[in-house]
Amino acid sequence: MHHSKDNYVYLTTAPVPRVIMALAVPTIVSMLVTSFYNMADTYFVGKIDTQSTAAVGIVFSVMSIIQAVGFFFGHGSGNYISRKLGAKETGNAEKMASTGFFLALFVGAFLALLGFLLLTPLSLALGSTPTILPYTERYLGVILLGAPFMAASLVLNNQIRFQGNAAYAMVGIVTGAVLNVILDPILIFGFGMGISGAAWATVISQVCSFTLLLFMSHRGGNIRIHYRNFTPTWAFVKEIVGGGTPSLARQGLASVATILLNVAAGAYGDAAIAGMSIVTRIAMFINAFLIGFGQGFQPVCGFNYGAGLYGRVRQGFWFCVKVGFIFLLVCAVAGMGYAEEIVALFRKEDPAVIAVGAAALRWQFITFPLGAWIIVSNMMLQTIRKPVRATVLSSARQGLFFIPLIFILPHFFGLEGVEACQATSDLLTFLLAIPLTCGVLAEMKRKEAAASFSSK
Repeated sequence: MHHSKDNYVYLTTAPVPRVIMALAVPTIVSMLVTSFYNMADTYFVGKIDTQSTAAVGIVFSVMSIIQAVGFFFGHGSGNYISRKLGAKETGNAEKMASTGFFLALFVGAFLALLGFLLLTPLSLALGSTPTILPYTERYLGVILLGAPFMAASLVLNNQIRFQGNAAYAMVGIVTGAVLNVILDPILIFGFGMGISGAAWATVISQVCSFTLLLFMSHRGGNIRIHYRNFTPTWAFVKEIVGGGTPSLARQGLASVATILLNVAAGAYGDAAIAGMSIVTRIAMFINAFLIGFGQGFQPVCGFNYGAGLYGRVRQGFWFCVKVGFIFLLVCAVAGMGYAEEIVALFRKEDPAVIAVGAAALRWQFITFPLGAWIIVSNMMLQTIRKPVRATVLSSARQGLFFIPLIFILPHFFGLEGVEACQATSDLLTFLLAIPLTCGVLAEMKRKEAAASFSSK
């Protein structure tokens, strides 16, 4: 592995598309594996019954709140670390790494405690119908144990990635995910633990990922985590808040949107909740490619922006948008034809689930390719510290537009309104993203022109 000094040279001089591809491959693998194991949970639990499938969909919003905490501290500290390494200030980067890690660990533990104390009211608030409630409580009661590990793992993963060492991060995540997929059938069916088995499989694999990542963070050129570097000063917290709020807003609003989606679908029965939660998983799986790709762009973006090489930032941006658009277009066209078959993979025993799922999937695919522009723009705005633009854009897709639409559309179109909600929201977000990003791209072009003018 090349060390941080060589990483700096590599990220600021090697051909942009090549650097992005090299960094994106491990990240895409981590993202795909993570969402694959969310799908594996859904797949194995789908073999139990519709109530269990729905319960996993409901608890998923709690997991995404815990993830939001991890991303908040992970992106907040990671963005800062990559800019400081780009500006060659290692000391601050080291302090920030430990600060982000321990804060996430403590907040995760606090959330777990809160969840245990409020288990039943929380399960109901998340949209459990009376038939689903006992399943939700059993699953959630176990999942909460993993909260501190899950949040802290995401911080380690992001910090390692922002230092340009994505392959290390990949090993930690992939190991946990593979373990989860192996443990799922053993605990659910072998030990006859049902839905609790699925939850235990998740928690055990999270603890393993955590341990591995902590070990990895002491390898290679990575910054080590030490409690003595834990400096929760106002300056550091402010940096984390600035760099992490777009992630928190995106993830937090996404959780709220998932909860509202479950509540809206619940009006049409357990099968509708199960169908919609399957579609959400499939869309996330395909989007994982794009997000992984965009995350390969982030270190390139952070280092080069920090070094004042704006042309490389713009080149990387357009490269990612083009590749992403073509990829999503291919997925959407293929998916349109096989919507029923795709949903049936998860729950072929229940035709009602398939009907809802297939319709929602077709809607989702119509606006899918627009996601390339939305996601890559968001990554760039967040990394170069345009916190307001980044937060508005990252909140729009699953929050600002989705949340009002989930009340409006079902009111007029019933179940079809529930199914078409995400697609409508994506279209509006795309229209909003155009002016937000073009302004920043134009500004970088001006800075670049000014720089080349002054150097003459």
